[in-house]
Amino acid sequence: MTTTAQARRAIGAYGEGRAARHLADLGMIVLERNWRCDEGEIDIVLRDGATLVVCEVKTRTSLVAGSPQEAITDDKLARLKRLGERWAGERGIRPDGIRIDLVAVLVPRRGAPSVEHVAGLL
Repeated sequence: MTTTAQARRAIGAYGEGRAARHLADLGMIVLERNWRCDEGEIDIVLRDGATLVVCEVKTRTSLVAGSPQEAITDDKLARLKRLGERWAGERGIRPDGIRIDLVAVLVPRRGAPSVEHVAGLL
């Protein structure tokens, strides 16, 4: 793995950790992180009351490549919904609903990181 790839992975892991703590501070229960199957990956699976939350985390060091929100396409939302349904089905869980959230973590070269939570993308 190249140094650049290692740095990207480290920044991504940092962002996911910040996101998980932020969501837990909001009262959500983290059920699983980095769940994978042959169809894709869910960054964080949570419970918010009776709702299953599938959370996509986008971590950036700048907005040069666009905002984290711009990276979430309709196809990505549909895939995350299918993944949430599969995750719940494999565990025999029947949530009242499945919600797709985004947590955008901006880690600038200088200054404090910022965390923005967008609930209910789908």
